[in-house]
Amino acid sequence: MRIKRGRREAFEEHSFWQSYSDMMAALLLIFIIIIAITLAIYKRKTTDLDNTRLQLQNSQIELQTAKEELEASRARIDEYSKELANSILELQSANEQAALTDEQLQEAYQKLAQTQNDLNSAYLQIADTQAELATTKSELQAIIGIRTDLIGELQSTFNNSKMVVDAQTGSITFSSDVLFGFDSEKLNDASKKELSEVIPKYLSVLLQDRFRENISEIIIEGHTDTNGTYAYNQELSYGRAKAVADFCLKEGNGLSADQILLLQQMLTVNGKSYSDPVYKKDAFGNDTTEIDMDASRRVEIKFRLREEEMMARIQDVLE
Repeated sequence: MRIKRGRREAFEEHSFWQSYSDMMAALLLIFIIIIAITLAIYKRKTTDLDNTRLQLQNSQIELQTAKEELEASRARIDEYSKELANSILELQSANEQAALTDEQLQEAYQKLAQTQNDLNSAYLQIADTQAELATTKSELQAIIGIRTDLIGELQSTFNNSKMVVDAQTGSITFSSDVLFGFDSEKLNDASKKELSEVIPKYLSVLLQDRFRENISEIIIEGHTDTNGTYAYNQELSYGRAKAVADFCLKEGNGLSADQILLLQQMLTVNGKSYSDPVYKKDAFGNDTTEIDMDASRRVEIKFRLREEEMMARIQDVLE
C-alpha cells in the first residue's frame, strides 16, 4: 500500500509542475505577441510622423522665404525713412539759410505728406501679409494632420482584410481581372460580392463628418495594360471605372441614401488607358523597366484633400 501511495503522490506532483510550465509558456507567448503588435503600431505612426514633418519642413522653407522678402521690404522702408529724415533736415537747413517762398514750402509739405501715406500703406500691407501667412500655415498644418488621421483610420478599418490601403495616398486597388471578364466593362457576379464588402467600408470612412469637409474629390480610376491602342484602352478603362462608380451609387449595395447623395457631389470617374502602368520589382524592391501586365490592369479608388487648394493660396501669397 505504501508503494502505491508513493507512486500516486509522485505522479500528482509531476502533473502540477507540468501545468505550471504550460501556463508560463502561454504567458510568454502572449507577451511576445503584445510586443510585436506594439512595434508594428509604433512603426506605422513613426512613418506617418516623418511624412508630416517633411511636409511641414517644406512649408517652413516657403514661409522663411516669404519672411526674408518681408525683411527686405522693411529694409527698403527704413531706407526711405532715412531719406525722408534727411530731406526734412535739408529743408530745415535751407529754411534757416534762406527764406523759402510759400509755394515752395507748400509743395515740400505735400510731398512729405504723400511719402508718409505711402509708408503707412506699406506697413499695413506687411501686417496683412503676415496675418495671412500665419492663418494659411495653421490651416495647412491642420489638413496635413487630417490626412494622417484619415489614412490611419482606413488602415485600421481594413486591418483584418485582404484589401491593402496605400500608406502614402490612402487609395485601394481592385484587379480588373477579378472584377471583369476579358475586354469586358461588365462586372461579373463574383466581383459584386467583393465590392459590396469593401466599398461601403472605404467610403463610409471618407464620408464621415470630421473628414468630409476636407475632401474635395473622391476619384475612381480605370487602368489597363499596354496591349491594344491607347484610344481603345482609354474607352475600356473609363468604362470599367464607370461600372464600379455605378455600383457604388446604386441603392442596396451597402451605402445609405444620404451617403449616395454625398458621393454624387464628390465623385469623379477617370479612364487612364495605359498611361500609368505598374512596373515589376527587382530583388531589392525597386522598379524595373519591365511592365507588370497583370498588376497594370486595375481600378483604383482614392481621394483628394483640399490641401492642394491651400498650397495654391500659399503660392499666391508668396507671389
